[in-house]
Amino acid sequence: MARFTARRVITTGAVLAASSLMLTACGSSKIDGNTGAAPNASQTVNAAGPDSALVALVPADLKAKGTLTVATDSTYAPDEFKDASGKVVGMDVDMGNAILAKLGLKADWQSAGFDSIIVGVAAKKYDMSLSSFTDTKAREQQIDMVQYFTAGEAVAVLTGNPDKIGATAADLCGIKVAVQTGTTEADEIKNTINPACLKAGKKIIPNGGDKFEAQTDATTALASKRDQAMMADSPVIDYAVKQSNGALQKLGDNYNNAPYGIVVPKGSGLATAIQGAIKDLIKDGTYAQILSKWGVSSGALTADQIVLNGATS
Repeated sequence: MARFTARRVITTGAVLAASSLMLTACGSSKIDGNTGAAPNASQTVNAAGPDSALVALVPADLKAKGTLTVATDSTYAPDEFKDASGKVVGMDVDMGNAILAKLGLKADWQSAGFDSIIVGVAAKKYDMSLSSFTDTKAREQQIDMVQYFTAGEAVAVLTGNPDKIGATAADLCGIKVAVQTGTTEADEIKNTINPACLKAGKKIIPNGGDKFEAQTDATTALASKRDQAMMADSPVIDYAVKQSNGALQKLGDNYNNAPYGIVVPKGSGLATAIQGAIKDLIKDGTYAQILSKWGVSSGALTADQIVLNGATS
């Protein structure tokens, strides 16, 4: 997210222990850190210049290319989405542009279906991707991932919680839940929550959750009362609530915090260059400016946490 373990993980590992299934906080992700203010998309950030030592790490073919194709699922505000003019914007976009500027490169942002991106990067259809991908060991078998941000999962309901849904995963049994296809949340319903519901003798979440290709459609499904709840990454839930004009509220706290990773082809020297660029951006303050701009400062990592293929599960 949560498209966090966060958005966009497809894994069969247990996400919540069936014995407890509590949606308790493992940390907090609030819009604009502590202020609750909405992101300011027009805010400017430092204009990062090339770092010659990092430029030297860029593979020759990419250096010659100059502009890299960067895939993203542009339906996941505030991380990546299209503005009113159709331009792809968001935290990941600003971060990707700043990283590539450090490497003497530019980005050609291409919208793609979330499920197709890792395959596309592995096949070198795309040079890289920033799209709220959680770093996992399974993914690291296909591509390399440079960790750069952390997030959690969360749940939203209609304001006032008219269905009186409790703040535990067990309370989602029998509830119609909207999720984006291919996300951690969709996998969590299938592999963890619904089996636990059955074990407890309760109704399962219908259809394994109502799945939508675009996160924006999942949000609309909740706002229009087609569904009773929505699961997504915590920044996405926070943003949706803030932008809903009072129609939605967050249920409980974040859980399953985990790092996002920038996706590059397996064995590419680009990964090391990206890792160094992020550390540079942290040092010169650009990294913090980008997160503040999009209201996700609570997901910041320190320089020593910017690791390559650091998944623990």
